[in-house]
Amino acid sequence: MLGQLLLSGIPAHKSYTRYPGFDLTALNPATGKSCKIQVKSRWATDYDRTFPLKRGSDCDFVVFAELNRGFRGYGKNGSGGGVAVKAPRFFVFPFKVVDSVIYVAGSWSKVKLASVPNADIYLDRWDLIRKFLRLPAVAAPEES
Repeated sequence: MLGQLLLSGIPAHKSYTRYPGFDLTALNPATGKSCKIQVKSRWATDYDRTFPLKRGSDCDFVVFAELNRGFRGYGKNGSGGGVAVKAPRFFVFPFKVVDSVIYVAGSWSKVKLASVPNADIYLDRWDLIRKFLRLPAVAAPEES
């Protein structure tokens, strides 16, 4: 995730271990404005379309990564068949968007992607973090 932020022109660093509620800190060095980012991921391509998240976490954004690295081992072709390995997908959610749809399931609290209104509009939305930090826009790479 840190690499994705840096590639998007967002200065960021890993937080010290065991900081409750966030994993990365992004900042605007010119203004000193910063934001806290919690990172969540699922490695399996056939995961259940949920990710764990505590209500009231101390972060500004939750970046959820569908890593899509293969099936969980339910038979030869995974639980749903199809392609085992796909390109990763990154959802950049403002915390307030997912906080309102957290539900408790046993001892875990989770977010169902289906419960997030228009979840796909948050795919690769690194610009939301740039806007929050008031960072200038990144120039598109030139083609050779």
